[in-house]
Amino acid sequence: MPHAEFAPTLAKLPLIVLSHGTGGSAMQMAWLGTALARAGFIAVAVDHPGNNGTAPYTAEGFVLWWERATDLSEVIDGILADADIGSHVDAARIGAAGFSIGGYTVMELAGAQTDVSVIYAMCRQHPEITTCRVPEMRDMGTPDEMLANVRKTSGESLARSADSYRDPRMKAVFAIAPAVAMTQTAESLHAIRIPVEIAVGAADPIAAPKDNADYLRANIRGARETTLPGNVAHYTFLDTCTAAGKAKLAVYCTDGAGVDRDAVHAQVAALAATFFDRALKVGKAK
Repeated sequence: MPHAEFAPTLAKLPLIVLSHGTGGSAMQMAWLGTALARAGFIAVAVDHPGNNGTAPYTAEGFVLWWERATDLSEVIDGILADADIGSHVDAARIGAAGFSIGGYTVMELAGAQTDVSVIYAMCRQHPEITTCRVPEMRDMGTPDEMLANVRKTSGESLARSADSYRDPRMKAVFAIAPAVAMTQTAESLHAIRIPVEIAVGAADPIAAPKDNADYLRANIRGARETTLPGNVAHYTFLDTCTAAGKAKLAVYCTDGAGVDRDAVHAQVAALAATFFDRALKVGKAK
């Protein structure tokens, strides 16, 4: 219920911040956030500026990926300081979950660092691959064109692209179909010491598992990866579409044969809840 009051006897609960995919929105993470809330977590999602479906897109929103990590850190700051919510959060039990480039985002919070040259070199050599021309970017130009525009407005941020955005409050991260993971340096991934779990569809053409989920799992000590078999693809992890949505946005709403999107959501939400329950020890706070 919107604006419902907290139960007066409610114990401090762990906080999970949620990061949407390219061009998505906080509401697109509702299937996961609602499940986590039911499992005993406070779930908070953010609309990343310039890269969300509720406001105009900007080149900066698509190019300055590392700034997404600062969005989530600022959200954590705000939640902990909030007069209504802050007192109910256990600041020692904070995690993050993200889809697609949101998966990249939560890895940055865990300590991953970026080498942006990797994807630009890849897209110059193989401009036809899906990673370099995802549907959300259809009106934004090529990656190089967007980069050229952003150099004029945000050179300072570009100069910080390789910095660490690790948030020491982050105790566990769950990445769903993580994208552009190949830009995160192996050295920085080797240094991650918090629990990491990854879920990905076997038929993902947008964030191919071998360059993303598999790469993260191979380079992060103790990381666990679940590959959902069959025709589970990238956009299967978006919220379930209405009939109108399917008619207007078929590319995001159509799943392969045999895929039940709601069932996939339930499976991944259960994986996330179990992971965070184990990593954050739900119920241990007084």
